[in-house]
Amino acid sequence: MPIHELAALGAAICWAVTGLLSAGPVRALGPFGFNLIRQGIVTGVLLALVLATGRWRGIDAALLPPMLWSGLIGIFGGDTLLFFALRRLGPRRTGALFAMNAPIAAVLGWMILGETLSAQGVAGVALCSVGVAICVLGRGGASDFEAVRGRVGTGVALGLLAAFGQAAGSMIARPAMAAGMDPFAGSLIRVAAAVACLAALMALRLPVARIEARPGPRMTAQIAASGVIAMVIGMTLLLFALQGGKVGIVSTLSALSPVMILPILWAVTGERPSAASWADALIAVAGMGLIFLR
Repeated sequence: MPIHELAALGAAICWAVTGLLSAGPVRALGPFGFNLIRQGIVTGVLLALVLATGRWRGIDAALLPPMLWSGLIGIFGGDTLLFFALRRLGPRRTGALFAMNAPIAAVLGWMILGETLSAQGVAGVALCSVGVAICVLGRGGASDFEAVRGRVGTGVALGLLAAFGQAAGSMIARPAMAAGMDPFAGSLIRVAAAVACLAALMALRLPVARIEARPGPRMTAQIAASGVIAMVIGMTLLLFALQGGKVGIVSTLSALSPVMILPILWAVTGERPSAASWADALIAVAGMGLIFLR
């Protein structure tokens, strides 16, 4: 099993866990407030890691601009829109929409980076995308994680825009990672750029860009756990995967988090996913097999 594809799959597992950890705090604090607090914590953790391990040495200054743009588009734009969608649609449906970053990334990689995929790779990408979409867009259960708040159409638009931001951010970061950018240093640059933009926007005191409640110790710990698992571990795994994997393949595997979330939802809510959901998950797994065995 190729190590870069395995890293992308690890990122998917991280994001499946954090989808559940984030739902409650996002609804309590608002998407901007949650994102600012989470990214601020992540920046501190990554900064400590990079300084302690000396990973900042030897960073090519020429690689900084693409990583900054990747953070602005993929994290500041993509993650913020993702949390707006999460607040409306819950983690399962939002995950379905966010999974569309895989085919979007494949198209962007083909159009801009000149990447090509074999027929088997294309089939694997297609199976993964279809399996993920059907798996999570089926009928939901009765838990709070499945509740829809507000207009569904608005949530769908936000989720698709978030998927585009994630795909574009991965595409922009891919050449810099392939050129040797350290994954932890790259993660720090991306997150720091997003935090700076979030803080500047919230300083303007716009109604939409504010912290809607004060988090207590338990919620702060939950946000910190979400940030460390998703950004410090998950995003670093994704950037490592981009060092040696194609954008379309890496994005497809990292988009399997909606499949991974099914057993986690079962454990948390006690609601067993339907047979159709499991069958659709197997379609996505079959797509993964095509990609791994290409």
